[in-house]
Amino acid sequence: MKHWKQLLIFGSLGASVFLLATGRKPAAGVLAGVGLAALASEYPEHMQRFWARVPDYIDKGNQVLSMASTFVERLAEHRALRPDSPYVV
Repeated sequence: MKHWKQLLIFGSLGASVFLLATGRKPAAGVLAGVGLAALASEYPEHMQRFWARVPDYIDKGNQVLSMASTFVERLAEHRALRPDSPYVV
């Protein structure tokens, strides 16, 4: 990979993270898109494999969120049953 392309990829992704942290979401999205497009143009095979696995990643993310939701619901139930318990934060 040429140095200018590395600079483009890392610079745009780094600036995107900075802009996202400072609250400028539209600009962060544009710069992230530029960085990812440059990365995809350099490694098309890797991006195709990643894109094929995206549904699996989404399913795993949904499972994690479901487990977290169940945990929070159980914690709320415990808190409702024992409001003066010293073990419930």
